[in-house]
Parts: sequence; structure tokens; C-alpha cells
Amino acid sequence: MRDNVDRGAGRMNPDTITISPGPRMRIALLLAIVADTFQIVFSPLFFEGAASPADDILDFCMAGVLSYLLGWNWEFLPSFLAKLVPGADLVPLWTLAVANVYRRSKRLAVTVEGSVGNATERHARS
Repeated sequence: MRDNVDRGAGRMNPDTITISPGPRMRIALLLAIVADTFQIVFSPLFFEGAASPADDILDFCMAGVLSYLLGWNWEFLPSFLAKLVPGADLVPLWTLAVANVYRRSKRLAVTVEGSVGNATERHARS
């Protein structure tokens, strides 16, 4: 593991910050893949959409678990609502939602890292 702190000055070194998905992201992605695969393989149980109690239970559980693991993200709402439409369970929406959360978190971290680097450069010039 890299050391992100400059020992001499006690400051963060923005050039060595690493971004990893972490165990919560991995668990969330695995659970989303399992839930989507389950809904596709057993589609006769879930095909009715909102009229299927099994579909509702699985979707409520997935929404709760993913929100617990990753925090509330707006990507979960369209996935949850689309699962109420008959036949939409054939699309891996939970997996797509978690992948989009990961993509956005990487982009946000890179933006923050760039801002830290720019602020450090401005501070060094003054």
C-alpha cells in the first residue's frame, strides 16, 4: 500500500492517492448480479412486475441492502421503479445501478483529487 502522507510536511500527497472499490462496493455488485441473475433465471415467478409478491420482496430487500452498503443514491430509484413494470426483470437494472454508482464515485474522486492538486499548486506559487 502506498503512503499518501508526506512525512516531512505532514500533508497529503495528491499524486499518490489511490481509488479502490472497497469491500462494500464489491459486496453490493455481487449481490446485484446475484439478484438480477435470480430474477432472469426464475422469470416466471417475477414476470408480473408489481403484481408478483416475490418480485416486490426481492426488490425491497435489494433497495435496502444496497442503500445500506453504498448509501442512498439516485440510481437506485429508477431501478426500483422499473422493476414494477412487467417484464423489466429481464434487464439487469440492479447491476447497472451499482456499476453507475461506482463509475460516478470514481469520477468524483478524480475530480476531488484534481482540485486538491490544483489547490496545492496555487498554494506553492503564492
